[in-house]
Amino acid sequence: MTGSVTDGPAQTKTIGIRDVSFGTDVTVVEPVNLYGCEIGDNAFIGPFVEIQETVRIGRGTRVQSHSFVCSLVTIGDDCFVGHGVMFINDPFTEQGSAGGDAALWKETWIGDRVSIGSNATILPVRICDGAVIGAGAVVTHDISEPGIYAGNPARQLRQASVSARGGR
Repeated sequence: MTGSVTDGPAQTKTIGIRDVSFGTDVTVVEPVNLYGCEIGDNAFIGPFVEIQETVRIGRGTRVQSHSFVCSLVTIGDDCFVGHGVMFINDPFTEQGSAGGDAALWKETWIGDRVSIGSNATILPVRICDGAVIGAGAVVTHDISEPGIYAGNPARQLRQASVSARGGR
């Protein structure tokens, strides 16, 4: 069986960079889709990343390839976002999906010095400074204590060391 042909042209949209506030010494590896967001000084954005409007990426933060950062996400300073990390702003309640209704979306806040491993999924939560999220973790609840978290749903495996908390 061969593919079907429909009448009329397909709707196409162009990716790229538009309406972005960049700090100094930012590195962006194209192709990317960045729009209506703010990228802090000395940040790095890898290829095949989408960062939507209202997102703020802090100073010195690195977002690796194939990651998706949806609207209403704030990522602090000196963070690491691994390859293929997905941020979700639709809380998908008992009533179902928000269905594109932005009024039902929720915010996500990531503190400073947070490391998020590859292919993690971050739902609308707050993650404190110094937390480490393991590769493939699904973060469904707020993380208020620095430590190492992994699994689905993400659970604390151990507390963070003093140096990870920003201590001396």
